[in-house]
Amino acid sequence: MQLPRLYPILDAACFPDVAGMFAAAEELAAAGCTLLQYRNKSGNARQMLGEARELRARVGASVKLIMNDRADLCLASQYDGLHVGQDDLSAEAVRGIIGGERWLGVSTHNPEQIAEADQTSADYVAIGPVFATSSKANPDPIVGLEGVRRARELTHKPLVAIGGITRANARSVIDAGADAVAVISDLLRDPRKSAEEFLRVLG
Repeated sequence: MQLPRLYPILDAACFPDVAGMFAAAEELAAAGCTLLQYRNKSGNARQMLGEARELRARVGASVKLIMNDRADLCLASQYDGLHVGQDDLSAEAVRGIIGGERWLGVSTHNPEQIAEADQTSADYVAIGPVFATSSKANPDPIVGLEGVRRARELTHKPLVAIGGITRANARSVIDAGADAVAVISDLLRDPRKSAEEFLRVLG
């Protein structure tokens, strides 16, 4: 699989209303983003499915869409992949649900979790938080650029770095060994312009 350098995450909690999230998705697609993750930690299943389908309608088939956590909604909304954390179903359990064609990503926060994820059928491994982040209520300890370098040594799978990544530090994260950077906060203000700047920085 070939991950794009920029991996935007649309976190429903970061928008004042759902219309703002849809507008941001359209702007990110217009900027050239080819992969988006939909994350909603507080919505009910019916609401999330409606939002997920609307996102698909807004961005079209040229953008791969990843569902956060929910394998059932990934299937119901016909998304291209699923991302799970350490507290969700195991990678292999999820793979049994979503099948072999969809992308599967796993969040990791330390060397032990990376080594474990590397042995699964996950398509990519996420490492973080790289820097301090405000988008999680109880974030794991910061791993820093050294954590990214260590993760790169522990897996041959595509590596996504997440947590506090901005236009100012994104290049250093790629240089440390990440294949892609996942971004939430630094894409919220003027998403199209921000994404275009990220894409320039990431080359």
